[in-house]
Amino acid sequence: MAYWLFKSEPSTWSWDDQVAKGDSGEEWNGVRNYQARNFMREMKIGDRGFFYHSQKERAVVGIVEVCAESHLDSTTDDPRWDCVDVKAVAPLKVPVTLDDIKSDARLAEMILVKNSRLSVQPVNEDEWRIICDLGGCSAETA
Repeated sequence: MAYWLFKSEPSTWSWDDQVAKGDSGEEWNGVRNYQARNFMREMKIGDRGFFYHSQKERAVVGIVEVCAESHLDSTTDDPRWDCVDVKAVAPLKVPVTLDDIKSDARLAEMILVKNSRLSVQPVNEDEWRIICDLGGCSAETA
């Protein structure tokens, strides 16, 4: 299993919106960055990801699961843009803010710290475990 981070502006698509989609999930559409698109092309069903609220909140607030692999993004006719579908798994008990992440030396190399603008990005297993712990959930069950 691989781990990822999905960033969304809560005014556009929030954790509550994601939860409301249930097990059918929703396309992670509208991404128009080649690197982020390429990461989505690598994703497999069952991969897990952090749901990150950007803008003012700037915090990991939940865990999602990839429920459909890369396919054409339905919000465009341009065949260059793919997306995956994700479904909500669980909220974090405690949101993990960007400040929390930046202040933890163990996370200094995390892409979120080095390239906070990238909307879809990989998370390594150590980063996954640390953030799950900070968020009050078990990495094994998340």
